Amino acid sequence: MAIQHSATAVWNGTLFEGSGSFNVASGAISDQPVTWAARTESSGGKTSPEELIAAAHASCFSMSLSSELAKNDTPAEQLTVTATVDFDKTDAGWRILSITLDALGNVPGIDDSVFQEKAEAAKTGCPISNALNPSITLTLNAKLI
Repeated sequence: MAIQHSATAVWNGTLFEGSGSFNVASGAISDQPVTWAARTESSGGKTSPEELIAAAHASCFSMSLSSELAKNDTPAEQLTVTATVDFDKTDAGWRILSITLDALGNVPGIDDSVFQEKAEAAKTGCPISNALNPSITLTLNAKLI
């Protein structure tokens, strides 16, 4: 059976004047505020779905790269990964246009070409990279209360 992780968000009011918050089931993040302004203007200490995607992607990719390097018998001493999500308004509405992964590795005993190869393998093997692929199954259950 698949392992499930979940989060719950509550939104009050209209998109522009309203606000919301979310919690993750593990309890690691609770009552985190979100607003439209935090997504499109200044964060003001609030996060956004795009920032959470960036955090998830950077974390996942760093684990995937660590695994690839260990399988190559060249374990990393440290990996620093930054994921940058480009979010902008298009003719079709607001969209994530791209994600850039910047990885810095302190990896003794490896040359750059092998590091690049392992980084590409990590990108392909990262579950979050795969989840962002439009071919995944997305199920919606919507009910009025």
